[in-house]
Amino acid sequence: MKKSCFCSSSILFLLIVVSNSFAQQKKWPVLKTYTGEYLKRIAMPVGGIGTGTISLTGNGAIQDWEIMSYPAKGFNAIIPKGPPSNRAAFFAINIQEEGSQGQAILLEGPVSDRYYDGERGAVATNHGLPRFAEATFKTAYPFGQVLLKDKELPVQVTVGAFNPLIPGNVDASSIPTAILSYKVKNISNKPVSISLAGTVQNFIGFDGSRGKTDKNINTFKDQDGVKGIHYTSNGVDKNSFQYGTFSLTTNSKEQISYRTNWIPQKWGDTTLDFWDDFTEDGLLEERPTYDADAPMGSLAVKTTLAPGEEKDIRFFITWHFPNRPAWRNQKVNVGNYYTSKYEDSWDVAKQTIAKLSDLEKGTETFVNTFLASDIPQITKEASLFNLAHLRTQLGFRTKEGHFLGFEGTADNVGRGIGSCTHVWNYDQTTPFLFGEIAQTMRDTEFGYATTEEGLMSFRIELPLSTSAQKHGVAAADGQMGSIMKFYREWQLSGDDDFLRKHWPMVKKALEFCWIKGGWDANKDGVMEGSQHNTMDVEYFGPNPQMGFWYLGALKASEKMAKHLGEKSFAKTCKSLYDNGSKWMDANLFNGEYYEQDIQPPMLQENVAPGLMMGMGTKDLTTPDYQLGKGVLVDQLVGQVLAHILDFGYLANEKNIKKTHEAIIKYNHRENLSKHPNFMRSYALGDESALLMAAYPGERPDKPFPYFTEVMTGFEYTAAVGMLYENQDAIGLKTMQDVRDRYDGKKRNPFNEAEFGNHYARAMMAWGSVLATTGFNYSAVDKSMKFNAKDGTYFWSNGYQYGNVKIATEGSMKTVALTVLNGSVNLNSFTLKGFGAISFKRGKTFKQDETVSFKIKTNHK
Repeated sequence: MKKSCFCSSSILFLLIVVSNSFAQQKKWPVLKTYTGEYLKRIAMPVGGIGTGTISLTGNGAIQDWEIMSYPAKGFNAIIPKGPPSNRAAFFAINIQEEGSQGQAILLEGPVSDRYYDGERGAVATNHGLPRFAEATFKTAYPFGQVLLKDKELPVQVTVGAFNPLIPGNVDASSIPTAILSYKVKNISNKPVSISLAGTVQNFIGFDGSRGKTDKNINTFKDQDGVKGIHYTSNGVDKNSFQYGTFSLTTNSKEQISYRTNWIPQKWGDTTLDFWDDFTEDGLLEERPTYDADAPMGSLAVKTTLAPGEEKDIRFFITWHFPNRPAWRNQKVNVGNYYTSKYEDSWDVAKQTIAKLSDLEKGTETFVNTFLASDIPQITKEASLFNLAHLRTQLGFRTKEGHFLGFEGTADNVGRGIGSCTHVWNYDQTTPFLFGEIAQTMRDTEFGYATTEEGLMSFRIELPLSTSAQKHGVAAADGQMGSIMKFYREWQLSGDDDFLRKHWPMVKKALEFCWIKGGWDANKDGVMEGSQHNTMDVEYFGPNPQMGFWYLGALKASEKMAKHLGEKSFAKTCKSLYDNGSKWMDANLFNGEYYEQDIQPPMLQENVAPGLMMGMGTKDLTTPDYQLGKGVLVDQLVGQVLAHILDFGYLANEKNIKKTHEAIIKYNHRENLSKHPNFMRSYALGDESALLMAAYPGERPDKPFPYFTEVMTGFEYTAAVGMLYENQDAIGLKTMQDVRDRYDGKKRNPFNEAEFGNHYARAMMAWGSVLATTGFNYSAVDKSMKFNAKDGTYFWSNGYQYGNVKIATEGSMKTVALTVLNGSVNLNSFTLKGFGAISFKRGKTFKQDETVSFKIKTNHK
């Protein structure tokens, strides 16, 4: 241990550097447990960033094989042809007790009754196979565990699945694999022989909706401690979006058996032959190769358990599909970046297994550190579970490495192409966990999607080099939000080269507001023009949603201009900001909340080209689809991001607080049974929620389309804002209402939908972590800030992560800062409202070290 003591007239602090070691956990961390009816809808995605995914269900099944370049909800790795049979992917266990016949059991719990009824009977995957009697699902994403029990069986099994997830380590968090753990414990007083077998059909060429298999081949391989079935194809076109390889492997040193083929499909004979073979002794016998385009492959591991003994048998599903369409354009292949890291799926298995211990330990350390944070339980659940969205077919990386995303996903296609700026504005998960990924998104927006005139296409077409600006329509909130996000990425990375490279286009994107017929044509700091926005219509006239985005963009631009020495432009931004802020308080705040002042443009010639999408009003004299005097649920979204960026208040603080109170007063519904909703229902019946808008007084005849709906990303935005205003009770209640709806019984806890599954806007949930801890970080100023409340708090800045422990000692606070990935350089550390410490020569906080110091209050 090293100690250093430093004293000054204003601050006393003590530095204690302690080396830390983190032993691998014997058990995976758990945040929440689901049982009974609450298992029905659970499907936890297991895959890396931009790689596709497979899901672990609440009863232990492996489903939703979304490993090619398309969503594939409900696809269970089976080619739908021939008579009905049990041929979907599954894992099973053979159990052999002394003096008893062997029996085979599916490694899944009971079938949910939601799958009992269909035109030909039950529709559940592998519905007719024997199963365990009980299942319990335990999780702390990315770990999922299903405890299987049965009073009639001498073993209990914990089915586990995860994909490595380490904040700041993009490569480790972007591996195309589902790591499966089958912990089998002998609960009897006799030795038990067991064999675990995984079975998957070779479906290369077919993604669940498109394509066809052709001359596919399964090969057993045993190389460098990796054994298993390698799935390839000799017939599928190598340029097909369904072409690639996948593998089912194990690193077990126990007895291995396998099949690279099943017998030809006829009635139920195919599965019967496998089941009889596996049941007999748990050893699989190969079947002759026959002319099949989609052969079945099975891999088994056999071992013996002494009474009370438990063994962990690992299987690895890995994949490698190099081709991806340009959104829905089947003629253009933009590639998959992750495939550049591996030769094929077998290479994925080799590399992953070689690093498995470090990957698993790193993931456990992250999750355990996060769960140990003294923040509300609901904050942990909402932020951690919505992190799963980032690692689905929602997003992908082109072969050059740019990350792009849909708004959400349908069952077999993406929903809302183009990394829609006004949707991805809300994501606070990606930048604070994977800054490198967030930077590529800003590079896409300002390096490709923005014209020389400053118009940023809010949907970015592919390929970037030729089509990024093809959409040709700008969204006011999307463009202003992108400027604020650019500032965020610069601050978190400290990358001045990144700032200088893109500043000319960032500047033009702001100046675009001031063009003739533009958003702020009279250049007064207030948006009056035609403002296409995330409600998929245009607002005409000043309103809080676009107004606060604009103020935030002006503030961000002022700060970037000052840093670059552009004093004149900085002065312009400040002048517009000051005027706009005062104007909104004076003209839009009605005493309870901010409202819209509708100002029709009257004529099309008064609207600049590229500002209308054609989804809103046709009448520019009395436009439909306006907010008007409504209470908009996320009217303060720009203010929320301003707090995240440490800008302070964009308008009068009291007005901001009152607005949040009004949102709860008017938009909250404890029960929706009597609520009339004329669009989509993401909440209904006896559920509680915040409405998109409420009208305590005058309402337009036709408000914006979604005003009666409920959407989680907007609710989180309001909740995060409330938390920043120390309105914890209403903020946390709002978040709890959301998560109560995604309870496993009614909806999947890992899939908050809006315009599609795994909707991007829901990743605003991470903002609740920032709000409850008060975390701000600048790699530019080399500063870190937290609220002054005693406790232990997780932090992450997109490149490093760790925790901080704050404790009161008399008139001082003791702070212990730990970095768990990378190193951090700081010039200052602040406890808000209490005091700060300056490191005169700077201080480097190294990985796996804890630095302790004291801060003296600045209050007399």
